[in-house]
Amino acid sequence: MAAPFNFGQLKFLKALTEALFHGAEMKITPDQVVANISSLFGKVGGTKLDEIRLSLTGTEIVLGPMFAEVGVATRAERIRNRLQNSQIDLFQDMARLRGIIYACYYGHWMPGDQDANLNNPVHKQIGFTLPKHRVRGPGELEITRVEGREIDDAYILDGATLADEYDVIVVGSGAGGAVAAYHVAAQGYKVLIVEAGPFYPSPRIDHHELDMVANLFKHGALQTSADRDFVVFQGRCVGGSSTVNNGICLRVNEQGRTHPDAVDILDKWASIGAPVDKAAFHASYDAIRGRLGIGKAEPRSGRHNGPHLMNGWHAYAATSSDPREKRAVADWFAKNFGPPNTPNACAYCGYCNAGCPYGRRMGMAQTYLPDACRDHGARILPGTKAERIVWQTSIDGRREAEAVKLVLPGGSERFVRARVGVVVAAGTIASSKFLDRSDISGTGYQVSLNIASPVVALMPPGVGGNAWDEDQMTSYVDCGDFLLESHFQPPMAMASLMPGWFGDHAARMKNFGRVHSAGILFPADRRGQVTDGKLKFKLDVDEDLPLLRRAMATLTKVHFAAGALECYPALTKGQVVTPDMDIDDFFEEAIKEADDATLSSSHPHGGNAINEDPQYGVVDPECRVHGTTNVLVTDASVFPTCIRVNAQWTTMAMAHYATARSDPFR
Repeated sequence: MAAPFNFGQLKFLKALTEALFHGAEMKITPDQVVANISSLFGKVGGTKLDEIRLSLTGTEIVLGPMFAEVGVATRAERIRNRLQNSQIDLFQDMARLRGIIYACYYGHWMPGDQDANLNNPVHKQIGFTLPKHRVRGPGELEITRVEGREIDDAYILDGATLADEYDVIVVGSGAGGAVAAYHVAAQGYKVLIVEAGPFYPSPRIDHHELDMVANLFKHGALQTSADRDFVVFQGRCVGGSSTVNNGICLRVNEQGRTHPDAVDILDKWASIGAPVDKAAFHASYDAIRGRLGIGKAEPRSGRHNGPHLMNGWHAYAATSSDPREKRAVADWFAKNFGPPNTPNACAYCGYCNAGCPYGRRMGMAQTYLPDACRDHGARILPGTKAERIVWQTSIDGRREAEAVKLVLPGGSERFVRARVGVVVAAGTIASSKFLDRSDISGTGYQVSLNIASPVVALMPPGVGGNAWDEDQMTSYVDCGDFLLESHFQPPMAMASLMPGWFGDHAARMKNFGRVHSAGILFPADRRGQVTDGKLKFKLDVDEDLPLLRRAMATLTKVHFAAGALECYPALTKGQVVTPDMDIDDFFEEAIKEADDATLSSSHPHGGNAINEDPQYGVVDPECRVHGTTNVLVTDASVFPTCIRVNAQWTTMAMAHYATARSDPFR
């Protein structure tokens, strides 16, 4: 494999690394950081590598001539003036290179396993201990593997074992694809599940964050919207995002767990021509809960950041005069990590987003996919791109899927016949692109995102223990028009989201055990479109930005109510907020546009919406593509509007609703 960067790019990366650590102590050399960056992008490759090469060239031009030749202090000053404090969109985009460099420092991994990293110098610098070496007390779960949940290798196909035809081809193996594949297979159909990403069973997963992120995420967790305002996290492996998410399971409008003033999502869908049978849909939620053992996170698994958020909220709300805040719901998340309160429950190692090496996550690769294969004969073809549907005309004049064109590893092409039908469930962006390549019109429109952004809080010494020794996300507050969510990350991920530059960033990371963190989540409803293979998405200046400011300000106040000394909101410039400041005014001035904050989403939905009228939707209320006889879409791309909460459980329920109530191909 060719090296991802040439000599000049490597030299610039080293100079950039030295400058970004100006005023900070480095426990590994800049050359080691650059080697980590090269390793990451060598595995990611593709268009994302092309983008980073272009960004490096542009950044080198912006930072001025002979950047690598001038002193480190001069380099740091150029970065401060031209990137950190710039209001130019292009320069703000380039400033995000800092996150990659910090991630590749704090994500450093010594060759070998956890034992080989017992004395990892970067971990020791920030006081972090890998899961294997943590001491657990009475009543706590040991961090051990649960056996017997994985997909048997015999059910994984390659080009040599792939048949020429199947009854049903399912495109995608995540929340929507796995549930649909299981139920279609259970009805007696011979099912092929096509997955673009690799097969990574739990025993192949480890705590080498950089390696796992490169292998399990789309574009190595660096996928962005077209103008790079948002990072869009999506799993790309067998099991999809259920392999690398936080297991959060929220229903839309669940009594007692949803703010009473929140919009009724299913009523809203019905009002725009997308009726869903409420009783049947909630029965689908129930069926998913039973199979996955969904239950509230155990307090011991979120002992630091979980109660920090809820206690801070209660203290803050007690002084609020806003009746909406008085009615807010603060509770533990329901999760498919477990089941809770059993010996197989989540052992809260804190590495959820890098995959679970312990087989304790009840993801699609531990539940619906092995069940579909073992009990009903389904088979999985990983590492394969579904290019397009091949059509024929049915007797009533509608289009009928006859086959799917596949691109196998290595680039060879195969046409595999679908005797009965096709299920599309590759996620909002990939499903939209696949349907568009299959000549389905109107795809990729009105995409919604739940937008997230963190606020990190520094706590007094001795408060809360080691904040990183827990499950990543355990509690939430539903404020009606936005949510607050507790979270924490292992070193690499935390470094990439930690605001700050130069010595400030290093000082905050040295306080790794003393910082608590939470994030906001707010709905950006039908703002996006998948065009030319990219998600174009813009926040509304009059609606979304004021909500972003208010949510960030509220979370900051909650941190202070919980005893924080200072807060670090995820702002491009890395500002500090202290309790004596006018917090509302601060955010009013600090956030003028989306580029002023670090924004992300793990929940893209919409794009191929349900609607009774083909003019306004891609699929009908039964999730069948309009104008076709035998093509279903069963992922979050069929959601007609933003659902405002984590989309995992609702996506699974939608797939169940579309395929389990009756045979969808009769």
